[in-house]
Amino acid sequence: MHWIDPDCLPEVKGTVERFLLNPHGEIDGFVITDNTQASVLVHTPPHMEAELTRQINAGDVVGVRGVRPRKADLIAAVAVTTASGADIVDRGPDHDREHPRIEKKKMSAEGTVRLSLFGPKGELRGALLADGTVVRIGPKEAEQVAKLLAPNAKIAVKGDGLETKHGRVLHAKEIGSGSGDLRPIKEAKPKPKPGHDPKHEAKPRHDRAEHA
Repeated sequence: MHWIDPDCLPEVKGTVERFLLNPHGEIDGFVITDNTQASVLVHTPPHMEAELTRQINAGDVVGVRGVRPRKADLIAAVAVTTASGADIVDRGPDHDREHPRIEKKKMSAEGTVRLSLFGPKGELRGALLADGTVVRIGPKEAEQVAKLLAPNAKIAVKGDGLETKHGRVLHAKEIGSGSGDLRPIKEAKPKPKPGHDPKHEAKPRHDRAEHA
């Protein structure tokens, strides 16, 4: 169960436009239109997928209670109230839950970014294109190409992905401002642990007897 009591959080109401997918094809959020006609990005953990898709459809008016990270325009949902008044609460993942086994295929996409996509702590994780394609990139790699993932940016990507009844998602391996400008996305190297100096790593010993 989520450690935050949803009843203590303000509620944002809006009309569900569409669900969003992670690279595994799982739903990890949705977009709502609020009473000012602005699009609001809502993040939900994948373990809430079954309840969300069972009780919510595009066009439904829902209420969202959650927290807003400092560095992104996003609501990380703790609870969602359906049009019928039912509450879907983040009660934590099933520890036996695994990612679905899916067969990805080579995919490409090109167009204009409609919304930047973020993780629950506000980390940049991709973009929603104007045609509805969800582009996903690891948070460390996304920082390197943040300008291409900003709203109204022109973008082209290649990678692998899949299509489901809830939409199309592509995990980008190449990116550019157009199909003739594609370049590989460099995988971010893990940062060294604090206090760790690779120069002081123990070197393998070579026993003289081995070379006698």
